[in-house]
Amino acid sequence: MIDLDFALIGHQESWTAIADVLAVLRGAERTPLPDDEIKDIFPWIPPRALCSVDVRSIVGARASGVYIDSFIPPDRLEAACVRENLARVRGAAANAIRARAKIVSLGGFSSILIEGDFDQLPARQDTVFTTGNTLTVAYIVQGIKKMCALEGRNIRNSTLLIVGATGDVGSGCARCLAPVVRRVLLCARNAERLRRLEAELQADGVQVEVATDLQRFSAEADVVICAASLPSPTLLLGRIAPDAIVCDAGYPKNLSPTAEMPGARVFFGGLGQITGGLKFAPDFRGILNRHPFPDVVHGCLLEGVALALEGRFEPFSQGRGAITRERVEEMEAIAARHGIYLAPLYNADGPLERASIRSLCALGADR
Repeated sequence: MIDLDFALIGHQESWTAIADVLAVLRGAERTPLPDDEIKDIFPWIPPRALCSVDVRSIVGARASGVYIDSFIPPDRLEAACVRENLARVRGAAANAIRARAKIVSLGGFSSILIEGDFDQLPARQDTVFTTGNTLTVAYIVQGIKKMCALEGRNIRNSTLLIVGATGDVGSGCARCLAPVVRRVLLCARNAERLRRLEAELQADGVQVEVATDLQRFSAEADVVICAASLPSPTLLLGRIAPDAIVCDAGYPKNLSPTAEMPGARVFFGGLGQITGGLKFAPDFRGILNRHPFPDVVHGCLLEGVALALEGRFEPFSQGRGAITRERVEEMEAIAARHGIYLAPLYNADGPLERASIRSLCALGADR
Protein backbone atom coordinates (compact mmCIF):
# COMPACT_ATOMS: atom_id res chain seq x y z
CA MET A 1 0.00 0.00 0.00
CA ILE A 2 1.49 3.32 -1.01
CA ASP A 3 0.31 6.89 -1.38
CA LEU A 4 -2.95 6.52 0.53
CA ASP A 5 -5.18 9.52 1.04
CA PHE A 6 -5.85 8.69 4.69
CA ALA A 7 -5.30 6.21 7.49
CA LEU A 8 -7.55 5.60 10.50
CA ILE A 9 -6.04 4.38 13.77
CA GLY A 10 -8.43 2.79 16.24
CA HIS A 11 -8.95 -0.01 18.72
CA GLN A 12 -11.81 -2.25 19.80
CA GLU A 13 -13.81 -1.43 22.93
CA SER A 14 -14.90 -4.97 23.85
CA TRP A 15 -13.69 -8.56 23.69
CA THR A 16 -16.78 -9.40 21.64
CA ALA A 17 -15.67 -6.96 18.96
CA ILE A 18 -12.16 -8.39 19.07
CA ALA A 19 -13.50 -11.92 18.59
CA ASP A 20 -15.40 -10.76 15.52
CA VAL A 21 -12.31 -9.02 14.10
CA LEU A 22 -10.17 -12.13 14.56
CA ALA A 23 -12.88 -14.30 12.98
CA VAL A 24 -12.75 -12.20 9.79
CA LEU A 25 -8.96 -12.22 9.73
CA ARG A 26 -8.78 -16.00 10.18
CA GLY A 27 -11.49 -16.75 7.63
CA ALA A 28 -15.02 -18.14 7.82
CA GLU A 29 -13.80 -21.71 7.29
CA ARG A 30 -11.93 -21.78 10.60
CA THR A 31 -13.48 -22.62 13.95
CA PRO A 32 -13.80 -19.52 16.17
CA LEU A 33 -11.22 -19.26 18.93
CA PRO A 34 -12.36 -19.75 22.54
CA ASP A 35 -12.49 -16.59 24.64
CA ASP A 36 -9.55 -17.59 26.85
CA GLU A 37 -7.32 -18.21 23.82
CA ILE A 38 -8.27 -14.82 22.36
CA LYS A 39 -7.26 -13.08 25.58
CA ASP A 40 -3.96 -14.98 25.61
CA ILE A 41 -3.14 -14.28 21.96
CA PHE A 42 -4.40 -10.73 21.53
CA PRO A 43 -1.74 -8.82 23.53
CA TRP A 44 0.97 -10.38 21.33
CA ILE A 45 -0.52 -9.09 18.07
CA PRO A 46 1.37 -5.99 16.90
CA PRO A 47 -0.44 -2.99 15.41
CA ARG A 48 -1.39 -3.76 11.82
CA ALA A 49 -3.64 -2.73 8.96
CA LEU A 50 -6.90 -4.67 8.97
CA CYS A 51 -8.49 -3.50 5.75
CA SER A 52 -8.56 -0.93 3.00
CA VAL A 53 -11.26 1.73 3.17
CA ASP A 54 -12.80 3.41 0.13
CA VAL A 55 -15.01 6.49 0.59
CA ARG A 56 -17.07 8.42 -1.93
CA SER A 57 -18.34 11.96 -1.64
CA ILE A 58 -21.78 13.09 -2.76
CA VAL A 59 -20.01 15.57 -5.06
CA GLY A 60 -17.97 12.89 -6.83
CA ALA A 61 -14.70 12.97 -4.91
CA ARG A 62 -13.12 9.70 -3.78
CA ALA A 63 -10.55 8.89 -1.12
CA SER A 64 -8.71 5.66 -0.46
CA GLY A 65 -7.33 4.71 2.91
CA VAL A 66 -6.63 2.01 5.42
CA TYR A 67 -7.86 1.11 8.90
CA ILE A 68 -5.03 0.28 11.32
CA ASP A 69 -5.81 -1.32 14.65
CA SER A 70 -3.46 -0.61 17.54
CA PHE A 71 -4.58 -3.86 19.21
CA ILE A 72 -4.85 -2.25 22.63
CA PRO A 73 -6.65 -4.74 24.92
CA PRO A 74 -9.95 -3.21 26.07
CA ASP A 75 -9.25 -4.10 29.70
CA ARG A 76 -5.82 -2.44 29.71
CA LEU A 77 -6.70 1.22 29.14
CA GLU A 78 -5.98 2.36 32.70
CA ALA A 79 -3.13 4.69 33.66
CA ALA A 80 -0.83 1.82 34.65
CA CYS A 81 -0.71 0.69 31.01
CA VAL A 82 0.00 4.08 29.43
CA ARG A 83 3.55 3.23 28.36
CA GLU A 84 2.68 -0.01 26.56
CA ASN A 85 -0.42 1.53 24.97
CA LEU A 86 1.54 4.55 23.77
CA ALA A 87 4.01 2.14 22.19
CA ARG A 88 1.11 0.50 20.34
CA VAL A 89 -0.16 3.85 19.06
CA ARG A 90 3.37 4.69 17.90
CA GLY A 91 3.51 1.34 16.12
CA ALA A 92 0.18 2.01 14.41
CA ALA A 93 1.39 5.47 13.41
CA ALA A 94 4.55 3.93 11.93
CA ASN A 95 2.32 1.65 9.83
CA ALA A 96 0.44 4.68 8.50
CA ILE A 97 3.66 6.51 7.70
CA ARG A 98 5.10 3.49 5.87
CA ALA A 99 1.88 3.32 3.85
CA ARG A 100 2.52 6.98 2.93
CA ALA A 101 -0.90 8.07 4.13
CA LYS A 102 -1.32 11.80 3.63
CA ILE A 103 -3.47 12.31 6.73
CA VAL A 104 -4.08 10.10 9.77
CA SER A 105 -6.98 10.30 12.24
CA LEU A 106 -6.40 9.07 15.80
CA GLY A 107 -9.51 7.35 17.17
CA GLY A 108 -10.61 6.67 20.74
CA PHE A 109 -7.84 6.36 23.33
CA SER A 110 -5.19 6.87 20.63
CA SER A 111 -5.76 10.62 20.68
CA ILE A 112 -6.14 10.69 24.48
CA LEU A 113 -2.74 9.02 24.90
CA ILE A 114 -1.06 11.47 22.52
CA GLU A 115 -2.96 14.52 23.89
CA GLY A 116 -2.07 16.46 20.75
CA ASP A 117 1.67 16.07 21.36
CA PHE A 118 2.46 14.70 17.91
CA ASP A 119 6.17 14.84 18.72
CA GLN A 120 5.57 11.55 20.57
CA LEU A 121 4.92 9.90 17.19
CA PRO A 122 7.60 8.61 14.80
CA ALA A 123 9.24 10.91 12.24
CA ARG A 124 6.38 11.75 9.93
CA GLN A 125 7.89 12.68 6.55
CA ASP A 126 4.88 13.84 4.50
CA THR A 127 2.17 12.36 6.77
CA VAL A 128 0.10 14.65 9.00
CA PHE A 129 -1.98 13.65 12.02
CA THR A 130 -5.25 14.94 13.46
CA THR A 131 -6.99 13.94 16.68
CA GLY A 132 -10.35 14.28 14.93
CA ASN A 133 -11.78 16.00 17.99
CA THR A 134 -13.22 19.01 16.16
CA LEU A 135 -15.68 16.92 14.15
CA THR A 136 -16.47 14.88 17.26
CA VAL A 137 -17.46 18.11 19.02
CA ALA A 138 -19.56 19.16 16.03
CA TYR A 139 -21.61 15.96 16.16
CA ILE A 140 -22.02 16.08 19.94
CA VAL A 141 -23.33 19.65 19.72
CA GLN A 142 -25.61 18.80 16.79
CA GLY A 143 -26.89 15.76 18.68
CA ILE A 144 -27.71 17.80 21.79
CA LYS A 145 -29.63 20.35 19.74
CA LYS A 146 -31.48 17.61 17.85
CA MET A 147 -32.45 15.78 21.04
CA CYS A 148 -33.74 19.02 22.55
CA ALA A 149 -35.86 19.55 19.44
CA LEU A 150 -37.18 15.96 19.53
CA GLU A 151 -38.10 16.36 23.20
CA GLY A 152 -39.69 19.78 22.67
CA ARG A 153 -37.07 21.33 24.92
CA ASN A 154 -35.97 24.97 24.66
CA ILE A 155 -32.22 24.62 24.98
CA ARG A 156 -31.92 28.26 26.04
CA ASN A 157 -33.66 27.40 29.31
CA SER A 158 -31.33 24.48 30.04
CA THR A 159 -28.61 23.94 32.59
CA LEU A 160 -25.75 22.15 30.84
CA LEU A 161 -23.34 19.86 32.71
CA ILE A 162 -20.14 18.73 30.98
CA VAL A 163 -18.26 15.85 32.60
CA GLY A 164 -14.64 15.83 31.44
CA ALA A 165 -14.94 19.54 30.73
CA THR A 166 -11.23 20.35 30.52
CA GLY A 167 -10.43 17.74 27.88
CA ASP A 168 -10.18 18.71 24.23
CA VAL A 169 -13.70 17.49 23.43
CA GLY A 170 -15.28 18.73 26.67
CA SER A 171 -13.85 22.24 26.41
CA GLY A 172 -14.83 22.43 22.73
CA CYS A 173 -18.42 21.51 23.63
CA ALA A 174 -18.39 24.15 26.37
CA ARG A 175 -17.34 26.88 23.95
CA CYS A 176 -19.97 25.88 21.40
CA LEU A 177 -22.94 25.41 23.74
CA ALA A 178 -22.29 28.01 26.45
CA PRO A 179 -23.79 30.85 24.36
CA VAL A 180 -27.07 28.96 23.79
CA VAL A 181 -27.87 27.62 27.28
CA ARG A 182 -28.96 29.37 30.47
CA ARG A 183 -26.21 28.05 32.72
CA VAL A 184 -23.07 25.91 32.42
CA LEU A 185 -21.68 23.47 35.00
CA LEU A 186 -18.16 22.15 34.39
CA CYS A 187 -16.75 19.06 36.09
CA ALA A 188 -13.26 17.58 35.73
CA ARG A 189 -10.44 16.20 37.85
CA ASN A 190 -7.95 19.05 37.32
CA ALA A 191 -9.00 22.09 39.36
CA GLU A 192 -6.49 24.47 37.76
CA ARG A 193 -7.68 23.69 34.22
CA LEU A 194 -11.26 24.08 35.40
CA ARG A 195 -10.50 27.57 36.74
CA ARG A 196 -8.90 28.60 33.46
CA LEU A 197 -11.88 27.41 31.41
CA GLU A 198 -14.26 29.07 33.87
CA ALA A 199 -12.45 32.41 33.47
CA GLU A 200 -12.50 32.10 29.70
CA LEU A 201 -16.25 31.51 29.56
CA GLN A 202 -17.05 34.15 32.18
CA ALA A 203 -15.15 36.70 30.09
CA ASP A 204 -17.75 36.04 27.40
CA GLY A 205 -20.61 36.65 29.85
CA VAL A 206 -21.47 33.00 30.51
CA GLN A 207 -23.02 31.96 33.84
CA VAL A 208 -20.68 29.13 34.81
CA GLU A 209 -19.78 27.08 37.89
CA VAL A 210 -17.02 24.50 38.29
CA ALA A 211 -16.41 21.53 40.59
CA THR A 212 -14.23 18.45 40.82
CA ASP A 213 -17.03 16.63 42.67
CA LEU A 214 -19.60 15.38 40.18
CA GLN A 215 -22.25 14.75 42.85
CA ARG A 216 -22.34 18.47 43.61
CA PHE A 217 -23.78 19.18 40.18
CA SER A 218 -25.59 16.17 38.80
CA ALA A 219 -28.99 16.90 40.32
CA GLU A 220 -29.07 20.39 38.83
CA ALA A 221 -28.48 19.60 35.15
CA ASP A 222 -31.14 18.84 32.56
CA VAL A 223 -28.64 18.47 29.68
CA VAL A 224 -25.49 16.41 30.30
CA ILE A 225 -22.47 15.65 28.12
CA CYS A 226 -20.23 12.82 29.32
CA ALA A 227 -16.84 13.26 27.65
CA ALA A 228 -14.44 12.03 30.31
CA SER A 229 -11.33 9.99 29.48
CA LEU A 230 -12.35 6.80 31.25
CA PRO A 231 -10.82 3.36 30.58
CA SER A 232 -14.21 1.64 30.99
CA PRO A 233 -17.93 2.49 31.38
CA THR A 234 -17.92 3.31 35.09
CA LEU A 235 -19.47 6.77 35.35
CA LEU A 236 -22.37 7.11 37.78
CA LEU A 237 -24.12 10.47 37.51
CA GLY A 238 -26.19 10.00 40.64
CA ARG A 239 -29.43 11.95 40.82
CA ILE A 240 -30.12 14.05 37.73
CA ALA A 241 -33.03 16.22 36.73
CA PRO A 242 -36.18 14.38 35.60
CA ASP A 243 -36.24 13.84 31.84
CA ALA A 244 -32.63 15.00 31.47
CA ILE A 245 -30.98 14.63 28.07
CA VAL A 246 -27.69 12.76 28.46
CA CYS A 247 -25.07 12.41 25.72
CA ASP A 248 -22.54 9.62 26.27
CA ALA A 249 -19.67 10.68 24.01
CA GLY A 250 -16.98 8.45 25.50
CA TYR A 251 -14.96 5.82 23.66
CA PRO A 252 -15.19 3.48 25.48
CA LYS A 253 -18.58 4.60 26.72
CA ASN A 254 -18.61 6.67 29.93
CA LEU A 255 -21.87 5.64 31.56
CA SER A 256 -21.93 2.52 33.68
CA PRO A 257 -24.60 -0.03 32.64
CA THR A 258 -25.70 0.02 36.29
CA ALA A 259 -26.33 3.78 36.28
CA GLU A 260 -29.88 4.51 37.42
CA MET A 261 -31.37 7.55 35.70
CA PRO A 262 -35.16 7.24 35.67
CA GLY A 263 -36.69 9.28 32.87
CA ALA A 264 -33.37 10.32 31.33
CA ARG A 265 -33.04 10.35 27.54
CA VAL A 266 -29.60 8.93 26.81
CA PHE A 267 -27.97 8.92 23.38
CA PHE A 268 -24.53 8.05 22.04
CA GLY A 269 -22.85 11.19 20.71
CA GLY A 270 -20.03 12.17 18.39
CA LEU A 271 -21.05 9.89 15.51
CA GLY A 272 -21.39 10.71 11.82
CA GLN A 273 -22.74 8.89 8.77
CA ILE A 274 -21.16 8.66 5.32
CA THR A 275 -23.92 8.93 2.70
CA GLY A 276 -21.84 8.90 -0.48
CA GLY A 277 -20.49 5.37 -0.06
CA LEU A 278 -18.19 3.39 2.24
CA LYS A 279 -16.47 0.09 1.47
CA PHE A 280 -14.13 -2.14 3.46
CA ALA A 281 -11.92 -4.85 1.93
CA PRO A 282 -12.05 -7.39 3.49
CA ASP A 283 -15.61 -6.62 4.52
CA PHE A 284 -15.65 -5.43 8.14
CA ARG A 285 -19.06 -3.74 7.95
CA GLY A 286 -20.83 -3.96 11.28
CA ILE A 287 -17.64 -5.04 13.01
CA LEU A 288 -15.34 -2.05 12.85
CA ASN A 289 -18.41 0.20 12.94
CA ARG A 290 -20.79 -1.58 15.32
CA HIS A 291 -23.85 0.63 14.99
CA PRO A 292 -27.50 -0.07 14.13
CA PHE A 293 -27.26 2.04 10.97
CA PRO A 294 -25.11 1.65 7.86
CA ASP A 295 -21.88 3.57 7.33
CA VAL A 296 -21.82 5.18 10.78
CA VAL A 297 -18.34 6.03 12.08
CA HIS A 298 -16.93 7.94 15.05
CA GLY A 299 -16.40 11.61 14.31
CA CYS A 300 -12.72 11.45 15.31
CA LEU A 301 -12.07 9.06 12.42
CA LEU A 302 -14.39 10.85 10.00
CA GLU A 303 -12.43 14.08 10.34
CA GLY A 304 -9.48 12.58 8.48
CA VAL A 305 -11.83 11.15 5.84
CA ALA A 306 -13.56 14.51 5.29
CA LEU A 307 -10.25 16.36 5.04
CA ALA A 308 -8.98 13.80 2.53
CA LEU A 309 -12.10 14.21 0.37
CA GLU A 310 -11.58 17.96 0.56
CA GLY A 311 -7.90 17.65 -0.38
CA ARG A 312 -6.87 19.43 2.83
CA PHE A 313 -4.06 17.34 4.27
CA GLU A 314 -3.44 19.30 7.45
CA PRO A 315 -3.42 18.67 11.22
CA PHE A 316 -6.82 20.30 11.72
CA SER A 317 -7.18 19.18 15.36
CA GLN A 318 -4.12 19.11 17.57
CA GLY A 319 -3.27 20.00 21.15
CA ARG A 320 -5.68 20.45 24.02
CA GLY A 321 -8.20 23.25 24.37
CA ALA A 322 -7.86 24.76 20.89
CA ILE A 323 -11.33 23.86 19.56
CA THR A 324 -13.40 26.98 18.92
CA ARG A 325 -16.91 27.54 17.56
CA GLU A 326 -15.40 28.88 14.34
CA ARG A 327 -13.24 25.78 13.82
CA VAL A 328 -16.19 23.49 14.58
CA GLU A 329 -18.38 25.28 12.04
CA GLU A 330 -15.61 25.07 9.44
CA MET A 331 -15.10 21.36 10.01
CA GLU A 332 -18.78 20.44 9.95
CA ALA A 333 -19.18 22.43 6.71
CA ILE A 334 -16.32 20.46 5.11
CA ALA A 335 -17.90 17.16 6.18
CA ALA A 336 -21.40 18.15 5.04
CA ARG A 337 -20.09 19.23 1.65
CA HIS A 338 -19.10 15.60 1.06
CA GLY A 339 -22.26 14.05 2.50
CA ILE A 340 -20.94 13.24 5.98
CA TYR A 341 -23.66 14.18 8.44
CA LEU A 342 -24.74 13.61 12.03
CA ALA A 343 -25.66 9.93 12.39
CA PRO A 344 -29.22 8.96 13.38
CA LEU A 345 -29.53 9.12 17.16
CA TYR A 346 -29.62 5.89 19.15
CA ASN A 347 -28.71 4.33 22.50
CA ALA A 348 -28.27 0.83 23.90
CA ASP A 349 -31.99 0.17 23.41
CA GLY A 350 -32.03 1.19 19.75
CA PRO A 351 -32.98 4.17 17.54
CA LEU A 352 -34.46 7.31 19.11
CA GLU A 353 -36.18 8.82 16.08
CA ARG A 354 -39.20 7.40 14.31
CA ALA A 355 -37.70 8.13 10.89
CA SER A 356 -34.58 6.25 11.96
CA ILE A 357 -36.63 3.28 13.13
CA ARG A 358 -38.40 3.16 9.75
CA SER A 359 -35.05 3.34 7.94
CA LEU A 360 -33.67 0.51 10.05
CA CYS A 361 -36.69 -1.67 9.33
CA ALA A 362 -36.36 -0.95 5.61
CA LEU A 363 -32.69 -1.87 5.74
CA GLY A 364 -33.53 -5.19 7.38
CA ALA A 365 -36.16 -5.91 4.71
CA ASP A 366 -33.66 -5.17 1.93
CA ARG A 367 -31.21 -7.65 3.37
